[in-house]
Amino acid sequence: MKFSRTHTLKEIAEIIGCQYVGVDDFPVEGMNEIHVVTPGDIVFVDHPKYYDKALESAATIVLINKEVECPVGKALLVSDDPFRDFNTLTKHFRPFVAANVSISQSATIGEDTVIQPNCFIGHNVTIGKNCLLHANVIVYDNTVIGDNVIIHSGTILGADAFYYKKRPDGFDQLLSGGRVVIEDNVGIGALCTIDKGVTGDTTIGAGTKIDNQVHVGHDTVIGKKCLIASQTGIAGCVVIEDEVTMWGQVGTTSGITIGAKAVIMGQTGVTKSVEGGKSYFGTPIEESREKLKQLANVKRIPEILNKLK
Repeated sequence: MKFSRTHTLKEIAEIIGCQYVGVDDFPVEGMNEIHVVTPGDIVFVDHPKYYDKALESAATIVLINKEVECPVGKALLVSDDPFRDFNTLTKHFRPFVAANVSISQSATIGEDTVIQPNCFIGHNVTIGKNCLLHANVIVYDNTVIGDNVIIHSGTILGADAFYYKKRPDGFDQLLSGGRVVIEDNVGIGALCTIDKGVTGDTTIGAGTKIDNQVHVGHDTVIGKKCLIASQTGIAGCVVIEDEVTMWGQVGTTSGITIGAKAVIMGQTGVTKSVEGGKSYFGTPIEESREKLKQLANVKRIPEILNKLK
């Protein structure tokens, strides 16, 4: 998430009420999770295990729960609870604004786009030309939809990320201030759920087609001309490169990459990153030929045991 203007380190520290290490006018341009940070961004870290990763990241402002040696060219915001204060910044720069109409007056809708009854279009949504949104589609604030997009009934774009911190009295949610971006010529089936990024974008690439009842987690990036069949669940922060095919009931873990033109066969559990241009099957995932050979050998176990007897 980039701010509408550059703020100073002192201004940000005053918003969250914390101490800081760095000059008062150190520039702060935005806030992001560690996998998408760029210079000028704030990143938060609240566990010593990840201090080095945050301090060595592209982010130039680190919201941290201990005063440590500050790297050259960076600044620190020292907080007793970085998770809480990151949420405070999200609420400050991307506050929730209640709607009172079905289609917000701040939404921009392109020529020849059809929006069927009972759809909700939130604040600052942009929808391109020649799109079709069937009945009961929900489009949360700040979503961007390109041209020639078809979205079927019951699909929801922009729900919050499933991201929580365990506390002694329950779970605290990390607030989502990101967006969903749907590029041109995308087709999305019925009853799909695509969560917005925590601070960045969840992106569906141009020409991708998604079947019914597919879930896409926060900050995931799906490439161009992919095919994703029904009941597939894609976790957060996944990168799916161009022209990947995922058949029904595939599930993935978070933070992995699926290479271009890979084929993931039905009911596969994608437990790790995989190379492109190959076919995969099974849980844990393996190349399909190898996995099918293993299954064939398993079927021979009774025969082998009888021979041993």
